[in-house]
Amino acid sequence: MAEITTLRTAAETALSKLFEVRRMKLPGSGIAREEAFRFFEAAGLPHRRVEAFKYSDLRAALREAAPPAEAPTPEAARTAVMKAEGFATVEAARLTFVNGHLVPALSDLGAMPEGVEVVPLVEALTKGHALTALFTPVAQARENPIYQLNTAFMADGVLIRVPAGLKVERPVHLRFVGTGTEAFSTATRTLVVLEEGAEFTLFESHEGPAGVAYQPNDALDAVIGDGAVLRHTRLNREGRDAVALSTISVKLGAKAHVETVNVAAGAVFSRHQINLLFAGDDATATVNGATMLGDGQLGDSTLLADHAAVGGVSREQFKTVIDGDATGVFQGKIIVQQIAQKTDGKMKSDCLLLTDEGQMMNKPELEIFADDVACGHGATCGALNDDLLFYLMARGLPRVQAEGLLVQAFLGEAIEAITHEGAREAMIAIVENWLAARR
Repeated sequence: MAEITTLRTAAETALSKLFEVRRMKLPGSGIAREEAFRFFEAAGLPHRRVEAFKYSDLRAALREAAPPAEAPTPEAARTAVMKAEGFATVEAARLTFVNGHLVPALSDLGAMPEGVEVVPLVEALTKGHALTALFTPVAQARENPIYQLNTAFMADGVLIRVPAGLKVERPVHLRFVGTGTEAFSTATRTLVVLEEGAEFTLFESHEGPAGVAYQPNDALDAVIGDGAVLRHTRLNREGRDAVALSTISVKLGAKAHVETVNVAAGAVFSRHQINLLFAGDDATATVNGATMLGDGQLGDSTLLADHAAVGGVSREQFKTVIDGDATGVFQGKIIVQQIAQKTDGKMKSDCLLLTDEGQMMNKPELEIFADDVACGHGATCGALNDDLLFYLMARGLPRVQAEGLLVQAFLGEAIEAITHEGAREAMIAIVENWLAARR
């Protein structure tokens, strides 16, 4: 019987070599890393023959594997952070990561909100912190090669715990900044644990250099206790040549709530994965996305909402604006387990095409095993409304400005879900900047 040999790409071969070299240098036990990488090695880089990656072929996008970035010099870190703009005007306690490494000198480690426990990931992994047992709160993430690749290579990040009943007023901003002239990769992991009745606001900004084909792969795990609330806003302004991968996994307790909004305008190839597990009764979630794509870009938003308890409510709304020959992708699945009666799930993806060359791939799905539910999904794709354009231009607005107002209104439906006023205004400014650059 002939032996079957799986052909590996240059990037897959390089990743294997990098892992063998670096695994003993990374913090913490190597067992979880080894298992994660062996899973990835068996699966390989996902490609279009893998159903979940049919429209976003990572194997084609990642031709070469960039080496993990080393910690920057203090001067390089300061210079890079000075150029970062995401949430810069919003009052928050900041933790700064440059090239995937925490920079204490540029962080507010000593000024975190009172009562909030913050542990750098390197310290947590080295000392075997108890919270690390809560990594991967959604089981489906273990079947995802991007998430497992992050687990294998994660070098830094942070663990955040909010005690029961604490309502934290001051947000925490995780500022991720890339810098350099040669290709590099990063793998950061954040764990947020909210105990019963806690409330917490978290911002993430991801920014990097133009003209550098770097490869960030970040992951956020969140465990939200009964009655707790997490408000989360994420910004992707990675450099135009970056291949940016990100995963959010959230486990919700009874009557818990999560609000997460992802605003994306960067990277030549980006894939943002969201995993939700409704583990407790009457949990609720608001999950929105606002994506702006220009020539040559591909932006993928992939969602899995697993309702495994009674009375869960989920609302997902994704808005994509496509300019030039860009490609947008939305893949969303709501699963309602047999036990999850009274589930109410609504999911929608809307796309606005500014040219005839762009394309949008929508794949919404429902998988329902319960019989007392109210679930639905929808997708739309179209151009700017000529009547509205004429109305605005007839009142003296130039065409470019009229188009800009309509685009802002379109994306604004998703951004309005951000309850923190400062963060919401900051994301509106990102939309305005994107429109200004388009001109």
